[in-house]
Amino acid sequence: MKLRMTKALMAGAVSVAALLAGGAAWADCGITDAGSVRILSNDFEALRIVNDVAASCATATLTVTANATAEHKNIQVPALSAKPAEYTVAVVANNSIVPLMNDGLIRPLDDLVAKYGASLQPNQLIKIDGKVMAIAFMGNGQHLFYRKDILEKAGVAVPTSYEEMLAAAQVIKDKGLMEYPLAAADKPGWDLAAEFVNMYLGTGASFFADGSAELAIDNDNGRKVLETMRAMTTFMNPDYLTYDATELNKVWDAGKVAMMNQWGSLAAAAIDPATASAEVASGTAFAAAPTINGGTIPAAALWWDGFTIAANISDEDAAVSFQAMVKGISPETVAAHPGVATWLVAGYEPGPTAVGVIGNAKGGAKPYPMQPYMGLLHTALQTELADFIAGKEDADQALADVKSAYDTAAKEGGFLK
Repeated sequence: MKLRMTKALMAGAVSVAALLAGGAAWADCGITDAGSVRILSNDFEALRIVNDVAASCATATLTVTANATAEHKNIQVPALSAKPAEYTVAVVANNSIVPLMNDGLIRPLDDLVAKYGASLQPNQLIKIDGKVMAIAFMGNGQHLFYRKDILEKAGVAVPTSYEEMLAAAQVIKDKGLMEYPLAAADKPGWDLAAEFVNMYLGTGASFFADGSAELAIDNDNGRKVLETMRAMTTFMNPDYLTYDATELNKVWDAGKVAMMNQWGSLAAAAIDPATASAEVASGTAFAAAPTINGGTIPAAALWWDGFTIAANISDEDAAVSFQAMVKGISPETVAAHPGVATWLVAGYEPGPTAVGVIGNAKGGAKPYPMQPYMGLLHTALQTELADFIAGKEDADQALADVKSAYDTAAKEGGFLK
């Protein structure tokens, strides 16, 4: 059965600001049962920390292993389809939970929350069809990273729109402060598609016709997004097609970029003198994502990251896995690592690295769309925008190519006739 409870899923992407509240501390793991905890997650600092803390629950009779990999979205469905599932825990976000729900690969967590979830806040409970299906523990999103020292030398204000960002880049270049002041995750693939999705959300328009899987991006909003993406590349290093989110932080740390939209989960690394030069770290600041085309909301998707428990495992492994993950995301973990994420955990007090994500939320940024066919559109975008961003075709052709690829996949998936 295809997942169609999009309003329930959208409600799970709650305002980050609303989740920042105090709460009780958490004790040691206290897991006395035997079992196996096998975690599959994305690979960035906050998740590695959560995995490591969960691993501290291991005992002579309890094993805990983790696979943190950027390929997690490609692995999760086949891995959790096995019987028993290869992983007991899948760490997910707004979009990656959908295929797991569609195929019935994760279990309701209400009984585990009642027994082991005393430290969880109500808004951490992601409910779908009235059942808790995931536990959210951090907010995320792409937002503006900027070099305040460079902007001051250029005599320009912090941009609040893409139009202002492009104008500021021109001033920086004209004054000889930087040859390539902008960067974006334009590497063909998931990152490139996310750039389009972020900007299109900022227009306020819908990706699909109301109540339908029919694609609705071949319009002035879609063309404006592509026009803006192309305009950005004129201020980027010629090798911009090789930049994904990981590469963005590398060029930022090297002091070669003045402005970019980057994940909030990578903000801490950008101001850490251990990973960036002292000049770059001290000059880096954060703000909400810019608006686009006269819009009023940040052009970036709101995300939550959370954990789910596999369906195709024993109840015993499910129980120990839930307990280990609750330990991994506990207030103790957050207190020890407050700057690596915008935590949605009791006791978290936002610091400077949370400014951008919270700014997105307060500015009315929209959550990443949760329609079950949104993944098909994302795949079409990541494939069909490659020639456009490389300058090999125009916006009209790119949008036509996206529609053709999407329509084919949506028909195969039973969403379109």
